[in-house]
Amino acid sequence: VAVLMFLMLPIVALITYQPLHDLIDGLGAKVTTDAIIVSLKTNAIAFVLMIGLGTPFAYIIARRRFFGRSVLITLVELPLVMPPAVAGLGLLVAFGRFGLLGGTLSALGIDLAFAQAAVVIAILFVASPFYLRGAIAAFEAVDPTLIEVAGTLGAGPVRRMLRVAVPLASGGLGAAAAVAFARGIGEFGATILFAGSLQGVTQTLPLAVYSLFDANLDQAIAIGVLLIVVSGAILLVSKILIHSWTSSTLTSPSRGDRS
Repeated sequence: VAVLMFLMLPIVALITYQPLHDLIDGLGAKVTTDAIIVSLKTNAIAFVLMIGLGTPFAYIIARRRFFGRSVLITLVELPLVMPPAVAGLGLLVAFGRFGLLGGTLSALGIDLAFAQAAVVIAILFVASPFYLRGAIAAFEAVDPTLIEVAGTLGAGPVRRMLRVAVPLASGGLGAAAAVAFARGIGEFGATILFAGSLQGVTQTLPLAVYSLFDANLDQAIAIGVLLIVVSGAILLVSKILIHSWTSSTLTSPSRGDRS
């Protein structure tokens, strides 16, 4: 009980800090709506890229065994434990105007740092490992015999992934995607160092909370409550997906039963 009270007290304090009508008014302020639009836009782009590029990558890693595989997976997971400020510095010195690729990008007329594209990159860097780790585990749980049978029936590698592996791993993939999306919505450290906090351009919801902390505490708390509601909803969806996927996996016939 004491542990639960400790964990819930800050959340309850934020939700009950101001009357409901003041909370709604804070969410209707321009700085809030601008931050919501930037957050939704950048996270949607990052989410599509993460699913489109990350799913085939996770499938290949899950299906193949090769020397150095554990090292590769460790490198994929490294941003999970990297301090957000360090991640932002890394992105800045890699893609910034004077960074490792800055000269090449500038020659092509591309300036990523402190632009909305930088927010997308920051979200991808910190959130995609959550999806990749979960997607690899989901694909590893798929019975390889089913994929091999599809191959003997003439299905190519891409079709085997899309028509067999992805549907069977859909619950795990959905849960991993939900957790990654929640992490992207809450991203702060890497974004503020690499993209800055320009209202209507790069200022996401967490950055808006930080900028409003001194200027308007009520609005900052209103945005904080919104983030709590969104995060809680995403976590609930991910748990439902994990439960349904686990149940279907446990009730599906084993390899021994099919043989």
